[in-house]
Amino acid sequence: MLATRREIILGVGGGIAAYKSADLVRRLQDSGFAVTVVPTQSSLNFVGKATWEALSGREVPDNLWSNVHSVPHISLARNCSALVVAPCTADLLSKFATGLAPDLLTNIFLATKAPVILVPAMHPEMWLNPATQSNVRTLRERGVHVIDPDNGRLTGADSGPGRFPESTRIIEELEMVLQSRADLRDLKILISAGGTREPIDAVRYIGNRSSGKQGHSLAVQAANRGAKVSLVLANSELPDIDGVSIFRVETAAQMHTELKTLFPEHDVLIMSAAVADIRPAQPSSDKVSKEELQTLPIEQTADILADLSGSRLPHQRIIGFAAQTGENREELAGAKLRKKGLDFIYVNDVSGGAIFGSDSTVGAILDPSGTRRDVPSMSKDSLSNILLDLLVDKLG
Repeated sequence: MLATRREIILGVGGGIAAYKSADLVRRLQDSGFAVTVVPTQSSLNFVGKATWEALSGREVPDNLWSNVHSVPHISLARNCSALVVAPCTADLLSKFATGLAPDLLTNIFLATKAPVILVPAMHPEMWLNPATQSNVRTLRERGVHVIDPDNGRLTGADSGPGRFPESTRIIEELEMVLQSRADLRDLKILISAGGTREPIDAVRYIGNRSSGKQGHSLAVQAANRGAKVSLVLANSELPDIDGVSIFRVETAAQMHTELKTLFPEHDVLIMSAAVADIRPAQPSSDKVSKEELQTLPIEQTADILADLSGSRLPHQRIIGFAAQTGENREELAGAKLRKKGLDFIYVNDVSGGAIFGSDSTVGAILDPSGTRRDVPSMSKDSLSNILLDLLVDKLG
């Protein structure tokens, strides 16, 4: 399962403010984040493991010595987009600053390369203690983002700097650190990807070189930005994506059926799949001889994009892709754009098998007004975000 880049580890320290992190879990989820809670053993005196599992909908790892074979502190550290520790006690600040790692959370802190956001919460005397302030300065110098606590009412009659911030402030700080807002939140996006295969017989097929990487990237990036994503993926071994509904298909007909069923429920269709244009008229369930293959009756497959664009609702948007060769590739892509009523189209030159299977792409984006935007060689992730930015502009 591939994690999206809005995958958060929420470390919970052993302070009374731990109960406030229950609200933080919910608010993070509302903002499009997936959350795995990692509590310290002392924090479980305030909020139990069952509460975190119920709120996050996930297993809660709380012990460095559980599931040792999976090396959980490394896998968790590698697969998150940020580590948030809230509340972060004076004890945890000291351990983080000095590199002590006696438990799962402190090991994750040392192992992760993701941004780290610490949310201290403690009595004013502890927050203002020179040792605590020295640890905070050390951590900030190392690039750790330490949020200053709020000033206000604490446990009992105490008041002053050390209060746990509101969830909205923590999320705003997190978004600032990640430089990624959930600007597609609540939008339903349907994406097709991969290359369809049309069986000739039990072992042969008509297909193409598409790997599905571009559509898979689009699904990851759209989910990162808060969208609810469905991915219809043809003949690809790319992994499932946490939080994305994936429908795996083989043929153009199967893809057509899935897309036609799903499209009415979605706001956007991104048609990045390479659909085979032809198929054998009479595929065989057995392997046929070479001699029988000397003549192979074929027929056209259905034009999926034309069918879906013809039934689109006024609010729906459609983004197309065109893999072309030759000097007139943009002219051909423009004709496809106009004929099928697309909002814009990405065209690239696949001469010699270029682009297919690669992690990078190069091409141009065309829209109905005739505007053309060059796309220099870049990663498919970068192109995905450019297309999603244009979609945001289109949706206003």
